[in-house]
Amino acid sequence: MDLNGFLEHLNSGKLVQGGGEAHLFMHGVSQEALRITAEINGSYHMPEELRALFSELIGRPVDESFGLFPPFYTDCGKNIHVGKHVFINMGCKFQDQGGIFIEDGALIGHNVVLATLNHAMSPKDRSSMIPSPIHIGKNVWIGSNATILPGVTIGDGAIVAAGAVVTRDVPENTIVGGVPARVMRALSEEELQ
Repeated sequence: MDLNGFLEHLNSGKLVQGGGEAHLFMHGVSQEALRITAEINGSYHMPEELRALFSELIGRPVDESFGLFPPFYTDCGKNIHVGKHVFINMGCKFQDQGGIFIEDGALIGHNVVLATLNHAMSPKDRSSMIPSPIHIGKNVWIGSNATILPGVTIGDGAIVAAGAVVTRDVPENTIVGGVPARVMRALSEEELQ
């Protein structure tokens, strides 16, 4: 298996069988991600150096408008996709095997967790994983310590309150909060200006 075959397997939503070929390949990818994140987190880097390291981590260039405040953690990295004017604050943890897609203008607060893998329900097969992508729309703001679970889409312009656990899709231009997160209200016309 090569990286393209691995990503194709993950992005198809197929089960990653514990101990199987994709699972073993995942461990190799993780070692590279751990090496690069150790470099990102190990000392001070100028913004352009951080962009270069993050580009190496995800395997594609990021726009010069991309911003990252370390530390940042991931155990894969190769299935993270970011648009322009994206900012990721300190302490974020991205489990991106299932795919993380962040559109233009999104702001990710301190200590946000984006998790794209579930384990199999059967105790006999618990080491197997089910990938499911997270999509974060344009100009979304995710507050500190929020957790976004596999398969969730956050609509354009939405706000996820600090500490929320998002288990289902978020409509555009709404505010969600709580555990599990629920729509608190829609953004007003004045707030959308």
